[in-house]
Amino acid sequence: MSDTHDRDCCRPAPQGEAHQHSRDAAPRVTHPTHDGCSVSPSSAPPDRCCGDSTEAFNLWRELAPILISVPLLVIGLVFNEALQATPGGIAEYVVLLPAYLLCGWSVLTSAGRNVLRGRWFDENFLMTIATVGAIAIQELPEAVGVMLFFQVGELVQGLAVGRSRCSIQSLLAVRPDTANLQTGDTVTTVAPSTVQVGDVILVRPGEKVPLDGAVLTGTSRLDTSALTGESVPRSVVVGEPVLAGMVNQSGALTVRVTRPFGESSISRILDLVENARSKKAHTEKFITRFARIYTPAVVFISLAVALLPPLLIPGATAATWSYRALVILVISCPCGLVISVPLGFFGGIGAAAKQGILVKGAAYLDALTQVKTVVFDKTGTLTQGNFQVTDIIAHNGMSDRQLLALAAHAESQSTHPVAQSIQRAYDGAINHSGVQDYEEIAGHGVRARVNGQTVLAGSDRLLHREAIPHDECFTDGTIAHLAVDGEYQGRIHIADELKPDAAAAIRRLHQQGITTHLLTGDSAFVAKAIAAQLGIDQVQAELLPEDKVTALETILAQRADPQHKVAFVGDGINDAPVIARADVGIAMGGLGSDAAIETADVVIMTDAPSKVGDAIAIARRTHRIVWQNIAFALGVKGLFIALGAIGVATLWEAVFADVGVALLAILNASRVLRSGATQ
Repeated sequence: MSDTHDRDCCRPAPQGEAHQHSRDAAPRVTHPTHDGCSVSPSSAPPDRCCGDSTEAFNLWRELAPILISVPLLVIGLVFNEALQATPGGIAEYVVLLPAYLLCGWSVLTSAGRNVLRGRWFDENFLMTIATVGAIAIQELPEAVGVMLFFQVGELVQGLAVGRSRCSIQSLLAVRPDTANLQTGDTVTTVAPSTVQVGDVILVRPGEKVPLDGAVLTGTSRLDTSALTGESVPRSVVVGEPVLAGMVNQSGALTVRVTRPFGESSISRILDLVENARSKKAHTEKFITRFARIYTPAVVFISLAVALLPPLLIPGATAATWSYRALVILVISCPCGLVISVPLGFFGGIGAAAKQGILVKGAAYLDALTQVKTVVFDKTGTLTQGNFQVTDIIAHNGMSDRQLLALAAHAESQSTHPVAQSIQRAYDGAINHSGVQDYEEIAGHGVRARVNGQTVLAGSDRLLHREAIPHDECFTDGTIAHLAVDGEYQGRIHIADELKPDAAAAIRRLHQQGITTHLLTGDSAFVAKAIAAQLGIDQVQAELLPEDKVTALETILAQRADPQHKVAFVGDGINDAPVIARADVGIAMGGLGSDAAIETADVVIMTDAPSKVGDAIAIARRTHRIVWQNIAFALGVKGLFIALGAIGVATLWEAVFADVGVALLAILNASRVLRSGATQ
């Protein structure tokens, strides 16, 4: 940055950098427990784990009735005439009834329990009355076939659900079990939950970092892929933060703990994943409502098909039309639809998790598909947030060193990135006893008494507020102005870098038909320069935290279609209110503030703005696949219901139509897991 600045310019200047120090944390957002989708007890046990002995045991348990029933059904089909020729056809019952009960027991018991609870009309009820009716008219092979193929569909569904769950549970495998607590020269292995803030832990090569902290000694490379989805290891040196769940690849590190285990990064991820299904998507709610109307309607249509034609059509027999009614019942079973829709959303959440994008529920994945405007914060979101002092301009005979010392002392109690950059640039010792009456002025800067002098440090908005004449400076960086006892003493220039993928992120959003905005507390000159560099459509600068909410409200009010969603992307405490107000709140979760992460609907663990486009692409792909399943299932079922009603389709066609639709819908839903950033 150039050193040539007008040192005598004292005319009033436009408001500049908003040196934001807001400490107002947003309330924690809690989510209700999700009741899950309705699946049979044999399909997807909730305790299923990826690749362990429990998975193998459950798989064989589910396969066992199928493997036993298939030979019995083959015997029943091959020797059907001989079995029926026995007295009363008892041999057919002896062969096929065990197969029916083996495959259909879970369906029969579920139907019975639901009837006792007053829930008559579900897929279990449809399957039960259809197969019991088939047995009543001595169509035992068809009854066994219905239950057998239903179990095959449930098995495939269980495997698909397990695969979706594994993609998320792979994140949880990084949960550390122990911590090496260092006390003097002694190292003790303890549970991470027992370690206190301020304790020192040792992380050896190959071990997981058990708690969040800062490196005291050592250098190493850390595998962050489980937290961020990034495959490139991160180098760390003394003073840099490390997060629970990272894996130490090379040198030994001693780390001073900065957060208890319950508030560590991995614990936050665990909490997010546990609540990932806490809110149903609008599409899921539609299917739930649809099934409540669809299922009883099908039952009454089947009754009408069974009862009315024999009464109204000459020559029509009750046996013929009862059979057709059973065909309609089997075809109409909504299991494929009910299963594949939530599975599609769960798969979308899993696909996003693979890329370090944590979506807190299907409702937010659904909302992402309707996002037409994305609003960005600047510092820490589009920029690195790694401020460095690049220039010092002192006035009134004060040396640059003296000006920096005053600023470092005045900012010594602040955690704002600008304040920390000033503290890093000042390599001298800070006399904390000489700093008194410290006060943070939200969105402006700080005031403190340093060695008896009243020092103001912050944006030029702070100087305007205090009516202190000062330099007007136009620069592409951030400026902290200094005033002592009401007299302007100079300024410190601080620079921040754009994130490497910031420009690509904006281009990707534009390709997706999305409008971009920038809301920042920085000066208008800086904000416009960054917006021009990145290609952002609209920019508003010099905003206080509360001004950002007002600006977002204006954007929400100006959207052409109320169905279009507005997303806000931020990382700081002062972004939490805006994240909460947006239709979809997105937080940078790697090193973002707890308030922003807790308030957000989507958390990007890589801190990469390009992941916003990836999240929207995954959501849109999920939405397409879910509606493909809905249209396909309803279309095929409608066709076969018509064929069944006119007697073209038999129970066998009904079985294959129902199970085939379910299998294809489930397989199509599983494609969501393979969705990536290429959409």
